[in-house]
Parts: sequence; C-alpha cells; structure tokens
Amino acid sequence: LLSLFLPFLFTNCSKQKTDSNEGTGTEIKFTYAKQIKAFKYPDFTKVEVLNPWDSSKTLQTYYLIPQGREMKEEKRQGTVIRTPITKSVIYASVHCALISELNAYDAIAGVCDLKHIHLESIQEGCRTGKIADLGDGMNPDIEQIIDMRPEAMFISPCENSGGHGRIEKIGIPIFECADYMENTALGRAEWIKIYGMMFGREREADSIFKRVEAVYLFLHGKAIACQPHPSVIYGLKSGSAWYVPGGKCFISQMFADAGANYIFQDDKHNGSVPLSFETVFEKGCDADIWLFMYNRKKDMTYKDLREEHAPYSQFRAFKKKQIYACNTGNIPFYEETPFHPELYLQDLINIFHPELRPKDYGLQYFSKLAE
Repeated sequence: LLSLFLPFLFTNCSKQKTDSNEGTGTEIKFTYAKQIKAFKYPDFTKVEVLNPWDSSKTLQTYYLIPQGREMKEEKRQGTVIRTPITKSVIYASVHCALISELNAYDAIAGVCDLKHIHLESIQEGCRTGKIADLGDGMNPDIEQIIDMRPEAMFISPCENSGGHGRIEKIGIPIFECADYMENTALGRAEWIKIYGMMFGREREADSIFKRVEAVYLFLHGKAIACQPHPSVIYGLKSGSAWYVPGGKCFISQMFADAGANYIFQDDKHNGSVPLSFETVFEKGCDADIWLFMYNRKKDMTYKDLREEHAPYSQFRAFKKKQIYACNTGNIPFYEETPFHPELYLQDLINIFHPELRPKDYGLQYFSKLAE
C-alpha cells in the first residue's frame, strides 16, 4: 500500500522564496502544521513558533545555527540554538520517544518528571547515570542543569502560565514545544521535521513523516466512506467539571477522520473545555460510543465507573456496553501516538467501524470495558 501512495505525497516539502530583514531566505512549507514557520538561509534556519492562544503574535523566534559557524554581528530578535544538538534536557515523555526514534537518544542528557516517563530506555539511562533525573518539572534542579550546560531545553508552553519561572534566567535556550496545540493530528506529527532540524536528523524526520502521512490518509479514506457514522463522547468528569476536547482540537478532527460524529464537533475551542456533567449528559446521553483515558494499576470496569459516579450508568453507551478505554498506566499511548497518529487512527477505526478491522487484528491502545 505504501508503494502505491507514497509517490503522490511528496509535494508537502514545496518551498517558495521569501524576503526578511536577514536577507533572502527560502520558506519551508508545512502542509498541515499551522503553529510554526521556518525559513532557510545560507548560514542558518529561522524558526517561528506562533502563539497558540493569540494567532496575531509569535510565541518565540529561534535561529538554528550549525555548531562552529561564526555568528554575524547583526542583532536578532530571537534565541540561538546550535545544531545539531548533542546535549538536551527534555520535560515530556512524548519528546523523549520522538528524539529516540530520530536516532538521537544520546543527545538526551537529562529529563524532568521521570515518574511520568514509561520508556524503558530513559528509565535505564537514569538508573545507570547516563541520563540525569532533574526532578519535578515545576521545580527542577536548576543547579544541576547549570552544571550540565545543555544546549537546549524542551518544554511545552501553557496558556497564562507566566512563562517557565527561574529556569528562564539561567541562559539556556528553551524551545517551546507547542506541537500539542495543533488542531489536526497530522499537523502535530509534522513538527517532527523541526525536531529533525535541531538534532541533525532532518532526512530521518522527513522519511518518518511521509510514511505516517501515507498510512493516515489511506486509513482515513477507508473510514470516511463507511456509513453510518456513529456518535461519540469522550472523557470523564474530573472534580466539578468534565473537560471535553474542543471542536477545533486535533482529537475532534481525528474522530471525524475515523468516520465518527463527535458530539461537540461544532465547538470553536482548540483545547480542553470545562463543562458541567449535566451539559455533557444532555448532549451525549444517546451517543453510540464512549471513549476515555485513565491511569490505574488495574484496568477499570463498568462497576468501577458506576462507583466513581453513579449517573454515568444513565448513558446509552454504558447501557449498551459500548465503552472503550485506554489505561495509560500500562499502555504507552502518550509516548507512541502523538507523532504517529496513524496508530491512534487505526484503533479508532477498529472501534467505530469494526467491519473494517482486519481478521485477527485486535485493538492496540483501547480495550472494551469489562464488567
């Protein structure tokens, strides 16, 4: 299948000329990613990460300059990152997995929030001292980071967070990993090209993305042609609110790509939206399928769900036993799927349209809730 589809999908790297105050550069065109721009110049690459919460602003500008190359004297409004990066600090498990897939594992010198990283290679690296455990991402060991002298740190930005605290004042470049705010799955996956540039793995990154894109589009084509499209609700109540994916969120788009009707697909938010239980129930009580993520040592059951919140049992999907869940405590969902959305899409299609499921092919991430 890949041999049939790949030749028609190589146009996403088309480029065009653009002028800037640094001279004439070549814009690197992204097919799906909307939160990032990049321009190639003879001596460097300029990368602009757009503000996900205010499209009129730029969150940060970076200049990727090869190691050993002299910097010109002109002033630049941005952060310099020397490439290829050989020593980095990574905050999120998903980026540890991505960098490892790019064959740049040796460039991971330190990590934060180790308890949330389920990659055995990272855990083993911390046990042997090859990788430094820098503690809680909200309060990392700054002295140890200064002693390490990493070339860059990779941190995901949050709305209204006020920045990254003291870590911003120690002079180490911070790359804002805003990939998670893309409103399509392929848009987020396309950020692999930027990470490839920074770690000297540009060819590997382009090759990986082309394969991801080809399989994703092929699966989408099969799913969208299937009728009928089931309705779906997502998530669980947390405290007093039920946080649902906004209609412009990549999860909402993936449901559509997998041939389903998400109950909040008309919402205009890109990100999670807090709603009352009553609002979700009114909109989704008759939904065909219910999906959610959770983190437990033991897999959740219908009994657990009812004990957690008795009104859950009033949903049609509960009564018809059409609930599928992913236990991220045992399943590497967050490590594998953000930059490989074709794997997530395959699971969704197998749930929404089981008639398309290959014989003897089970679900990879989700499983049907047990009694």
